[in-house]
Amino acid sequence: MAVNSQEGLAALPGPIRILVVEDEPGIAGFVRRGLIFEGYAVEVAEDGRAALAALRERRPDVLVLDVMVPGVDGVEIARRIRAAEQDEARPPLPILMLTARDGVPDRIAGLDAGADDYLVKPFDFDELLARLRALLRRVGGPVLDGGGSTLRFADLTLDPSTRSVLRGTRALSPTPREFDLLVLFLRHPNQVLTRGTIMDRIWGSDFFGNSNVLEVYVANLRRMLEAEGEPRLIQTVRGVGYVLRPAPPG
Repeated sequence: MAVNSQEGLAALPGPIRILVVEDEPGIAGFVRRGLIFEGYAVEVAEDGRAALAALRERRPDVLVLDVMVPGVDGVEIARRIRAAEQDEARPPLPILMLTARDGVPDRIAGLDAGADDYLVKPFDFDELLARLRALLRRVGGPVLDGGGSTLRFADLTLDPSTRSVLRGTRALSPTPREFDLLVLFLRHPNQVLTRGTIMDRIWGSDFFGNSNVLEVYVANLRRMLEAEGEPRLIQTVRGVGYVLRPAPPG
């Protein structure tokens, strides 16, 4: 298998490119939407042969590779990539392998084939992001903001590392889900987030709970944020979703 002649990640222009090889539409769609939302450029291949064709056409910066894809499985794809890199003296492509199997022999097989890291389904999307950032740091490539820095908007401050939230000088105590929702808004200020996007990122694409759960959480957040008469920051965009921005004057 020939590999495109990219000579390392640091000089690549534009967003970080990720190839996701996953044949389950629900997982592939969830991962694709989430990564695009975080600023990555994403291509999805639904089987091994499509993955190999995509790799020949243009080498990505990172490969997210499911073990059990049809056609050519993930283990064989990883083997071919590593063999081509060795033959052509190319830098290694970071490979994060996904699998529904969590047995030690399965993990060993993936790692021995050339995977750099291993994530067992079902997984938390934030863990996927953290592992991708770690892979990129390991190879000296560009890394998007991992969310460890303090997030600020107007008088709202959130520190992901300590999980502390302030409205001005007033400390807030959101629940874990409310905290995740605040992080999502603060990472995308002034950007209208559709209801579907928020549900996918916070509850997952397979959520089958109460249909008004998002409205309930937004109402709870507003009560917390506005408890001492502060102006509203989470605005409703009717028929679409929500946006973090100051209330319009008047």
